[in-house]
Amino acid sequence: MPLVKQGKISGDAFVRVADDAEMPGSGAVLISAARFLADPDTLSRRLGKLGVIWPNNRDVDDLVPYLDRLAMVALEFPTFRDGRAYSQARLLRERYNYRGELRATGQILRDQFVFMLRAGFDAFEVKKDSDAEAFANTVKRYSVFYQPTGDGRVTALHRRMQQRHSESASQ
Repeated sequence: MPLVKQGKISGDAFVRVADDAEMPGSGAVLISAARFLADPDTLSRRLGKLGVIWPNNRDVDDLVPYLDRLAMVALEFPTFRDGRAYSQARLLRERYNYRGELRATGQILRDQFVFMLRAGFDAFEVKKDSDAEAFANTVKRYSVFYQPTGDGRVTALHRRMQQRHSESASQ
């Protein structure tokens, strides 16, 4: 499955490990929330990056105590009509200041890509190579937004205010 990360088609450093599979001793792994929460301390001590697949019907507050141990959180979109992962992403970025990789998985549509970026996602698992190319191009398309959100970009209003401030300071 193609991965778009930071606007570019990228290789995936994380290996998905099933709940009943043996955990590799090292390397970047992506595991289910159930497996992680069963023994977060032991899993956090292993060598290599750790990522967790967090279901959209589970409260992110359960994940918060462990965020500093996670290199990546993958939030699931079971259907394109289910937007709970948007709320989870914004909470992780804005309220809990999570700075690791935030990945969107599942049914991701081209139409939703910009909204996912604005919610704080920075990596996307897509189904087709053509979608990966379209997603990578979308990152470059928009540079100014009106609404503040989880991606940390300065809004159009704040840009204007900064410009006015610097103009008045130079007079």
